[in-house]
Amino acid sequence: MSVDVDALVDRRRLRRKVTFWRIATFVVIAAALIGGLIYVSGASELSKRTAHIARIPIEGVILESRKTLQMIEKIGKSDAVKGVVISINSPGGSTTGGEALYEALRKLSEKKPVVAEIRTIGTSAGYMIALASDHIVARYNSITGSIGVLFQFGNISKLMETVGVEMDAVKSAPLKAEPDFYSQTSPEARAMLQKLVDNSYDWFVALVAERRSLDMPRAKELADGRILTGHDAQTEKLIDAIGGEDVAIDWLVSEKGVPKDLPVVTWSANENLEELPFSSRVSREFGKGIGSVLLEPVSEAKGLIPRGLTLDGLVSVWQASDAADNNP
Repeated sequence: MSVDVDALVDRRRLRRKVTFWRIATFVVIAAALIGGLIYVSGASELSKRTAHIARIPIEGVILESRKTLQMIEKIGKSDAVKGVVISINSPGGSTTGGEALYEALRKLSEKKPVVAEIRTIGTSAGYMIALASDHIVARYNSITGSIGVLFQFGNISKLMETVGVEMDAVKSAPLKAEPDFYSQTSPEARAMLQKLVDNSYDWFVALVAERRSLDMPRAKELADGRILTGHDAQTEKLIDAIGGEDVAIDWLVSEKGVPKDLPVVTWSANENLEELPFSSRVSREFGKGIGSVLLEPVSEAKGLIPRGLTLDGLVSVWQASDAADNNP
């Protein structure tokens, strides 16, 4: 009889465990599905639906980003956005990446008041983006300037001679695929590259002259690749005021009529989870996992080399390690 009782007790314990795991599994799946709906519908962005100042962070190496351009367009269409702060902390990047952001921000400034804040560094293409605003603020010791364009390429022909390796090519014309890494650059190829750089440089300088109300000779004088502190940049009329984000917001309030004490909400092409409530973060993470499985093509595998490590074409970037040898 005791054996039957023990078996009955064990059976009940097993049933309770199975019931517990069934309920737990149901809760997890339900939370994931709800999070997926929140992620797809954008319900996690409720804070962006009330009146606020939008902060657009421009950080690190600047590349052309379709997601960022779409985000800027979305900000322009949002009735909740009363003003925009471009928060810049970048040494620059690709010239086309800076150009694309500049044009998108200029279109945005036609709809919203836009101010730029240069934080630690805003040079080259980073400064180009600041030019898209109607007012530029930087810290006294911020690093800015470095107006110019750079085209770099390596050559390992001597190393190849040392190890006994030869390269050859059949070309449709002498300038095809020039410069290469295995032979000395010809004068014709170097002249071609110089024309490319000069063309892009003239375009950049024209932006500086137009946006900062400088005559071309003065703009070219400042566009010799030099870097400046925020203090010196203000003296040279490359920025408007010394300070941080609070000074930038004060300008929006006093000069553009943006309501005082509005919250500042960061907009990002890759949403910052830390700015969402805990419940929204949990739902967002669940949803992101489910959404990525359901919505993203399987073929979109991540590359082994981060995008930030590759820069194709002309670049406008300040490189501290060789600033003395180049005019980036």
